[in-house]
Amino acid sequence: MAEPELPPRLQDHVELLGMLGDRNDRIQYLISEADHFREVAPDVATRPFPESHRVPQCESEAYVWATPRPDGTLDFHFAVENPQGVSAKAMAAILETSLGGQPLDTITAIPGDLVYAIFGRELSMGKNLGLLGMLQMVQAFARRQQAATKSAPASA
Repeated sequence: MAEPELPPRLQDHVELLGMLGDRNDRIQYLISEADHFREVAPDVATRPFPESHRVPQCESEAYVWATPRPDGTLDFHFAVENPQGVSAKAMAAILETSLGGQPLDTITAIPGDLVYAIFGRELSMGKNLGLLGMLQMVQAFARRQQAATKSAPASA
């Protein structure tokens, strides 16, 4: 069975990280991605954030939102409440810039081992579950949008 095709920007991250043979280079790249993290805009969500948007099992208290684009795709927004949540911030920055505006079926087809492709296999179980939870919440928003699009009446 063929691997699902990743969105182009996400594939670029995965390929670049795969070329970084040294663990320290990978860590530096992920820290630089975390530096690009942008907190959810106040017009999307404000504190206190609703528990319904909290990523289960995420040690960094990450939250995820999705806003629809006119073409039916989504933009994703994140909050990471732990100031030391570098991995969660890096994952949020990568998901936000790589998945916004992408076809919903492409997002839902991203395999869970993406977390390992980005962060390597040295993660603790707790951190892995939290980062995987971020991806799964994004995918849940994409599935909801797909269902809403299918149930919406066709325009004449």
